[in-house]
Amino acid sequence: MTRIRTLAAGAIGLALIAATAVPASAIRYGEDDAGEHPNVGLMIAYVEDESGALQPSWRCSGTMMDADTYLTAGHCTFGADAVAIWFADDLQGDERPDIFDLDAADATGTPYSHPEYDDAAFYLHDVGVVELDEPVAFESYGQLPEQGYWDDQLATKKKDRDSLDVVGYGLQRSLPDNGTAQLTEAEWIKLQATVDLIRDDRMFGEQGAGNSVTLTNNANTGGTCSGDSGGPTFIEDSNVVVGVTSYGVNSTCTGIGGSYRIDQPDDLAWLSQFIG
Repeated sequence: MTRIRTLAAGAIGLALIAATAVPASAIRYGEDDAGEHPNVGLMIAYVEDESGALQPSWRCSGTMMDADTYLTAGHCTFGADAVAIWFADDLQGDERPDIFDLDAADATGTPYSHPEYDDAAFYLHDVGVVELDEPVAFESYGQLPEQGYWDDQLATKKKDRDSLDVVGYGLQRSLPDNGTAQLTEAEWIKLQATVDLIRDDRMFGEQGAGNSVTLTNNANTGGTCSGDSGGPTFIEDSNVVVGVTSYGVNSTCTGIGGSYRIDQPDDLAWLSQFIG
């Protein structure tokens, strides 16, 4: 799932999840994760139907922050009744998960969105967690950033800023509607791309409010697309998660990507209740 401006774009629908076209190349012009981020997983959100049965509804990405806490976007957890998570790098072919069998998942859990999250203004508090039913062990987990990390980066000259890694299971490509169908690449694979900070958020009239930042997204450096929502923005070559993929600016995932900041006091305080 990823948001396109004020529209859902990151929580990618199950019909689109199944769509594939030409061979996949990356998160979006990125590269195979190749085991570099084993603590990043694919999540499927489930909603109860009228009979009370859980139905798979959208997919997102996210990061294990401790043995039983998975960090993702608020719009990924909002409205979900249950969540299942898989961690393999390649979930294609024989490894493709049976999303109707939650018992086959690597983990299941209960979703929570930030208490002030509002789907009509998702960019204000776009952070969520899944508390797992059973712990899952990794050699290392994601780490929360220092408060004000992005303020320091924005005040730093471009050449001296950190490089950033984005990771997720989203679309590898989305091309404009040609009048008959939209061409997409939606392989179930974990991919990463190295991106750079562009500026503070100016997409929703909230410039300088500290809600999100915009990151590069192009054919040379790669970037995020639908389904990468909730996936981590790492400081390059570290486990420090400084943001979660939140939105894009168009349906073709070109131009820039938006990462929700989790370095603000209210987010860090809320997350610390779950992450120990």
